[in-house]
Amino acid sequence: MTDPEGTNGTDAKAMPEEILQIPPVALAAAVAIPTAAKGVVVFAHGSGSSRLSPRNTRVARALQNAGFGTLLFDLLTDAEAADRKNVFDIALLAGRLLLATDWLAEHAAARGLPVGYFGASTGAAAALVAAARRGTKVAAIVSRGGRPDLAGQALPSVVSPTMLIVGGDDLPTLEVNREALQRLRCIKALEIVPGATHLFEEPGKLDAVIDLARRWFERHLRS
Repeated sequence: MTDPEGTNGTDAKAMPEEILQIPPVALAAAVAIPTAAKGVVVFAHGSGSSRLSPRNTRVARALQNAGFGTLLFDLLTDAEAADRKNVFDIALLAGRLLLATDWLAEHAAARGLPVGYFGASTGAAAALVAAARRGTKVAAIVSRGGRPDLAGQALPSVVSPTMLIVGGDDLPTLEVNREALQRLRCIKALEIVPGATHLFEEPGKLDAVIDLARRWFERHLRS
């Protein structure tokens, strides 16, 4: 699977990861749980991306350094990702996210920790649909340049505190996020990063995303 995203700035210090597979589909995954973790953030990447997304990896490292565990995994197998219909099948992606969440609950280092979601692009829609199904078991959600509109009828059922982060120059995505915000009934926020486009590739813009996400999880990622 390919990743269209680039990197900017300096990555936060990486911590040791476990490279595993999530059964029964054998989804490739990387788990990092710091000592005395505050919670675990599960990442849902967008279309055309994977667990190796450099932007999500950079966000994950920053969250690890802030005391959060992270799980980055492939929502689809390589064969499944070759079919573009699967890449935009939000119900399928949400199901995989729930599969990974259930698997994480049995992981020794993560057992008992509150779980949050960080979704990008279509992964944000999958995170919202999955959270709507799980209710309060998902403690918090952050969307980066997401497509929450693709969550459809699930939006009013989300109870997890949700932050939508959008680039100020990403006008089409900003519009759909504003509309989705109105449909959410949970604790919610829309944060606009001035001067940022869809990938937040401008200098300092991904840093702004990281700071917003960290603050949101520190506030809401609790059992």
